[in-house]
Amino acid sequence: MATLRDSLGDFVDGVDGLFLFSPSTAYYERFADADVPRVVIANENGVGADSFVELPLEFDNVRDRIRFGVEGAMEHGFVAAGDTVACAVSVFEEGGDADSLVRVRVDESMRSGIYDLFTDSRAEPGVIRDVFEVAIDLGKKGQKGKPVGALFVVGDAGKVMNKSRPLSYNPFEKSHVHVGDPIVNVMLKEFSRLDGAFVVSDSGKIVSAYRYLEPSAEGVDIPKGLGARHMAGGAITRDTNAIAIVLSESDGMVRAFKGGDLILEIDPEEY
Repeated sequence: MATLRDSLGDFVDGVDGLFLFSPSTAYYERFADADVPRVVIANENGVGADSFVELPLEFDNVRDRIRFGVEGAMEHGFVAAGDTVACAVSVFEEGGDADSLVRVRVDESMRSGIYDLFTDSRAEPGVIRDVFEVAIDLGKKGQKGKPVGALFVVGDAGKVMNKSRPLSYNPFEKSHVHVGDPIVNVMLKEFSRLDGAFVVSDSGKIVSAYRYLEPSAEGVDIPKGLGARHMAGGAITRDTNAIAIVLSESDGMVRAFKGGDLILEIDPEEY
């Protein structure tokens, strides 16, 4: 009769890599003789791993944490589509060594663009996350129960301001408030019912609301059916080092643009 150890051994048979999420040095060294490559995925490479993927956010959702790590490993060439990896991750003990093992089949569809969005943007990763959360929450609830559109331009705020003009007074002109503060997020949702874009600095400071973006749309290619708000978002990211996060009023989707390209789509109802 097969023992439990024998049965669980099948779980790691045939894997092409071992992903260790935020391991301690002692835990990392336990796998020094592993017969597959070790990849460390953490906010810093404190164990001196040869194969390392930076984790700019904690990603409380374990599934999101693993998907980010896999996508980062694909970008670095540590794994490829068709590989199978075992992910050692902590689910129940925050900040502790792994208590769970997840087997993942790497697929090309895992290249969502989110890794590049967080790791190769001027804005701090936490700021990008906070703006996404505002847009997603607004997409779920709308404005007083009605669908609403919104445009957030994040990072490179000085250049963005130079390529835009005010549509109305700027309620944030003399303030020092930051996205992520619950009260500020409520304010953003209230102001979203009016025209214009929000401009957010690299560090998350709300620089302005009600901005009319003026970059040329020439050469910006967005999917059919998306309107002026998406075109403006795509164009401003082509001409600056900002990213744009757009909530569509028509279909309720949240989309992210970088370098003039649409790189990510999120359905708030499935988030």
